[in-house]
Amino acid sequence: MAVIDVSNLQKDYGSLQALKSVTLQVDSGQIYGLLGQNGAGKSTMIKILLGIVRLTSGEANLLGFPAGTIEVRKRVGYLPEDHAFPGYHTGESLLHFYGELYGMNRPDRVKRIAESLDIVGLSKRGSSKIKTYSKGMKQRLGIAQSFFHDPEVIFLDEPTDGVDPVGRKEIRELLATLKDEGRTIFVNSHLLQEIELMCDRVAIMHKGEIVRTGTVAELTKTVERFSITLAPGADFPVAEVKALGFKVERDDEETHVELKPGQSIDTVLDLLSSKNLRLRNVRESKQTLEDIFMDLVEQAERGSTKRGVRVARAVGARRDD
Repeated sequence: MAVIDVSNLQKDYGSLQALKSVTLQVDSGQIYGLLGQNGAGKSTMIKILLGIVRLTSGEANLLGFPAGTIEVRKRVGYLPEDHAFPGYHTGESLLHFYGELYGMNRPDRVKRIAESLDIVGLSKRGSSKIKTYSKGMKQRLGIAQSFFHDPEVIFLDEPTDGVDPVGRKEIRELLATLKDEGRTIFVNSHLLQEIELMCDRVAIMHKGEIVRTGTVAELTKTVERFSITLAPGADFPVAEVKALGFKVERDDEETHVELKPGQSIDTVLDLLSSKNLRLRNVRESKQTLEDIFMDLVEQAERGSTKRGVRVARAVGARRDD
């Protein structure tokens, strides 16, 4: 059974559709990333699963129960995107506060605070005021708050946004540790590289719709692409390679050739050899998640434009009638 099971989920705010027939399943023990631009509907999805926002139609289940069920809320942790912990709190006093909300007695809180601060690397700063913490430290404390009560599922909304590279690496390592403990982690982010580095599976969302899901390896292996460098002074025969059915792009130093299913780079290399063009380097260049994301967004935008044209024509036809 999926830990998160969403089917044909829709959320409307008046005439605005924030989520459009979203279907998604997340298995236990994964770091699952929901990737999309700001405003794509990622935070709305989390808030529905947590019961903060009501769905308009469809189904949203968490741990086998309808989203928002009180019993389920006790089994999940949450770090919102724009959290702002009071600066007068220390790391320890903040976790005491949340522990009381969770109904934990003081001896259990004291024990758990020491363990949690150690896990997130803040054991030496637990008695310091939060107003003295860096952005990365505040994020790590927020993550400690999210798993303080030992939840089965943790929701993190933009956990590395605004954090420096060192802090991001530390947070990725922290999430890997939590995953190794058997927890399921659901991460929202618009930071493509972070999602690519930390997640087992990814769903790409655009304007309230899921446009692609899969492992990072599956998503980034959809197209074969080779980067070719010729010897100095040699001109790559772009037009001839395109005539063979290949997609070709140029930059300052390399020529990038994209293969369709059934094509082989050997065809291009044979052409270069027949023209006595010397190769300096040929390498297969893996697509990044950013490449995939941008391609999918462009395809979705083109599809939206075509739908808009069809609707406009239909409306025009009705008016002419």
